[in-house]
Amino acid sequence: MKKDWRLYAHHILDAIDKIERIQQRGDILQDDILYDAAIRNLQTLSEATQAISVEQQAQYPDIPWRDISGFRNILVHDYLGDIDPLTIKAVIQQHLPALQHCMQALLNHE
Repeated sequence: MKKDWRLYAHHILDAIDKIERIQQRGDILQDDILYDAAIRNLQTLSEATQAISVEQQAQYPDIPWRDISGFRNILVHDYLGDIDPLTIKAVIQQHLPALQHCMQALLNHE
């Protein structure tokens, strides 16, 4: 039995909230503990996006769903060391606000 998508949406929002709190503690470019914590939460939210239905995703075509989902594998396996702190910081700044807004909107309309 598949879990309700709302649980995953809340999981995504929780991970984004944790990343925001991590950033309040310091710069992930300067602190490897904060960097590792941010990576872990990005892995969590990336995996959780896979539980958002194609129909729900279609309502928000500006969200790069496939890239977010695939980002989990890149983070977990760190293919050829392609991930660096600057990339992670850019992903956080450029993509998380829109994803947060999307998850809140989906939850508010259900």
